[in-house]
Amino acid sequence: MQKIVVIGGGAAGLLCAARSSKNGNDVTLIEKMDRPARKLMITGKGRCNVTNACFDLDDLISNVPTNPRFLYSAFSNFMPYDTMALFEELGVPLKIERGNRVFPVSDKAVDVVDALVEYCKNSGVRIIKGTVKAFEYENGRISAVILEDKSKVCCDKTALCTGGVSYPLTGSTGDGYVLAKSVGHTVTEIKPSLVPLVCPNHFIPRLQGLSLKNISVTLFEDDRQIFNDFGEMIFTHYGVSGPVILSASSHIKNMRQKKYRISIDLKPALDEVVLDKRLQRDFSELSNKDFINSLNKLLPKKIIPVIVLLSGISASVKVNQITRDERHKLVRLIKSFNVDVSGFRPVEEAIITSGGINTKEINPKTMQSKLVDNLYFAGEIIDVDAYTGGFNLQIAFSTAVLCADNM
Repeated sequence: MQKIVVIGGGAAGLLCAARSSKNGNDVTLIEKMDRPARKLMITGKGRCNVTNACFDLDDLISNVPTNPRFLYSAFSNFMPYDTMALFEELGVPLKIERGNRVFPVSDKAVDVVDALVEYCKNSGVRIIKGTVKAFEYENGRISAVILEDKSKVCCDKTALCTGGVSYPLTGSTGDGYVLAKSVGHTVTEIKPSLVPLVCPNHFIPRLQGLSLKNISVTLFEDDRQIFNDFGEMIFTHYGVSGPVILSASSHIKNMRQKKYRISIDLKPALDEVVLDKRLQRDFSELSNKDFINSLNKLLPKKIIPVIVLLSGISASVKVNQITRDERHKLVRLIKSFNVDVSGFRPVEEAIITSGGINTKEINPKTMQSKLVDNLYFAGEIIDVDAYTGGFNLQIAFSTAVLCADNM
């Protein structure tokens, strides 16, 4: 029987510890917060999007923009249907919603957390509250972990599952990066991912609180299209947020040197020709109305003054006086409403962290360190991240299982 220490009691750590104990090991899980999986409690707006019902391996990989091939073995070994089966077995009935997002039927993240904690306890895992400050390291191996109170826990193998630096109040404060560096590992640049974006455009404050559904967004890097998505977004006092914006943020890799903008198609179901005919019909019906009062059937009320301003057409002109060229310009504006991107919101507001332990230093088939033969990794601490929709938790679960089964 091996002595295993799992550091970090989040999604990856809990499953890794339980699975490792089930495999016949003596497992100790060390978590610094009073309660494990604090971050899991707030995912999916408190509902916990446990995975995505994406059952094709290539489709799953395609939802990981950062180091996707590294996850091939982990995903192959433990797919979303395995995650769903696990939680059903643990007494958490699941449901599939739009975008194949998987949630507990109860809509309560606490049910997922409680199930994982009970799984650990029922598997014989010892859960200790404490903060690991250092490794006892000799002859290329970790022999013990040293806690803040100077006590130590001896181990044959160790798994670092400490997460990233997003939502630090939940315990994700980058401790694992420091521990990994202390034994020679490289940590890539840490950036926010799945994070709201800051937009400097003068009209942004006027749109604060406007939520848009069924829109299409295209992200451009130096005028080259790099991402497109369909769904929902919201304007805030600082810029833009919402599901499609969070996914777009994971493609922004070089904010300092590149120029980024987002083009919003407010009417993706209509091409420019059809939209132009729609406008002609509306204008014909409202021929004596002022332009500012002619778009209520087509666009949300809050965005109309901004559209009017950007169109260059006088707000008070009668619609029957709008020229063909002006109408065509209006069509292009509605189909391509551009906002510039000047920055990310702070990493503390990010759903996940981009960056982490360099994947070149981890064996993708085992999650074992290539530098320290009894050190393993799982979850967000690794330099992999995915789109919103349950994919990041699937990374946590897949890497945790592979890690546990190879320790």
